[in-house]
Amino acid sequence: MQRAADGGRVRGVLLDGSPESAVERPYDILALLGDRNTLARAASFRVEEASSQAESADFRRLRRDVFVHEQGLFDGHDLDDRDTDPRTLVLVAKDAAGTVLGGVRLGPVADGPDLGWWAGGRLVVAPGARGPWGIGAALVRAACARAEAEGVLRFDATVQVRSEPLFRRLGWRSVRPIEVADTPHTLMRWPIGRIAAQAAAVKSALGPLLAGLREPAARARGRDPVGGALPGAGAVLGGGGFVGDDGAPVPGTDVIAACDAIVPSMVERDPGWAGWCAVLVNVNDLAAMGASPLGLLDAVGARDAAHAARVLDGLARAARAYDVPVLGGHTQLGVPAALSVTALGRTARPVPGGGGRPGHEVRLTADLGGGWRAGYRGRQWDSTSHRRTAELRAMTGAVAAARPAAAKDVSMAGIAGTLGMLAEASGCRAVLDVAAVPRPPEAAVGDWLTCFPGYAMLTADGPGAPPLPAGPATGAVCGALTTGEGVGLRWPDGEITEAVASGVTGMGAA
Repeated sequence: MQRAADGGRVRGVLLDGSPESAVERPYDILALLGDRNTLARAASFRVEEASSQAESADFRRLRRDVFVHEQGLFDGHDLDDRDTDPRTLVLVAKDAAGTVLGGVRLGPVADGPDLGWWAGGRLVVAPGARGPWGIGAALVRAACARAEAEGVLRFDATVQVRSEPLFRRLGWRSVRPIEVADTPHTLMRWPIGRIAAQAAAVKSALGPLLAGLREPAARARGRDPVGGALPGAGAVLGGGGFVGDDGAPVPGTDVIAACDAIVPSMVERDPGWAGWCAVLVNVNDLAAMGASPLGLLDAVGARDAAHAARVLDGLARAARAYDVPVLGGHTQLGVPAALSVTALGRTARPVPGGGGRPGHEVRLTADLGGGWRAGYRGRQWDSTSHRRTAELRAMTGAVAAARPAAAKDVSMAGIAGTLGMLAEASGCRAVLDVAAVPRPPEAAVGDWLTCFPGYAMLTADGPGAPPLPAGPATGAVCGALTTGEGVGLRWPDGEITEAVASGVTGMGAA
């Protein structure tokens, strides 16, 4: 492309040979490439968050023109307390000149803490901008994307009946008819599958993958029933009554064995934290079964000795903090990053993950101290690296002290997904009361229910059972087991939305 300077402007020749009109820097890449067809199809508007009081005022003016004067839904104005809530977001559609053509607002439904229940509303498009541009549909899509980006788990809208087909085409689901301003509307809900998608991604393959191991395990127990299983017992891993547990009882002993591997990419980019977490997750697995740790075995793969040293340094620091000895292991250099740890613990009466029954209360006990791990915001909560040994020991010994009917350490499936695993192993459905879940104030509900929270135990037991004596951790009853399957989220208005529709692992009940 030939270019010629003309003062502060630039002229040139496009790739198709036609002269380029004067443009200001920065250049439009499509114009530079001479892609006239794509430019011709480009949208004549853009959607973005209102960035000034003037744009917000234009949005309110459009609302008044349409909802008050054109449709007669309101007298005088359509303003309400959502407009003065600082958490309310306004998205506007603007043309190339910056003129506001339409808008929509969204934000938390209720006052008080944001529970991840938002609503969209006041969707409006200027009369002259309606039609083939698709501004209304673009605003709805943008609102859905923004709500999910904010960690929202329930997103509702009250929609005029005539607009219901549009929302249905965009993927919304009708809930029930309601009235707004004495006019028929439909309560509609945008399906947010964040919890179900995470649970499916990290756990749903377990059932099929482990199917080939169940029959040999059952035959072995049939030949040697010392471990507590009678000949002909069901083909399950872990021993009778233990399916998908955090650890496995070793037949004929009071030993519990647990094993966890760390994601290789984490070992590669954050080796010290990976070493710490390898101890953390294994000790928590033993703790969920009420076992006291005996020791650890590690297997480390690293590209060189320097990288292996960083992994082992994090592992050693965690082992000292938890006061658990490293008994031995295996280290291999000149290979891709890898780390797994096996933990051994002891208890005469392991607490199962599948011991829950319909009518049991669900309790979450979690350490809310600390904060998001640098580089893992919204995914990993570091509540352990600043704790003293006595505090860590109090938390990891809590299940053994309280002995609930069922317990599971919150894993990479998150709080909601792990609760689904406990419910599945118990042959139950779980309902989680969102407002009652202990949560750090700086963590959005969507992030908190799906992150790895450091120390967090889900337990199920009869009504009135004692809380876990977990030192600095915070505990609260925040749900219940019922008949059925999956996990539902109960909201302050009594509505229950589906988080997980069925079993998480496919391994079934214990």
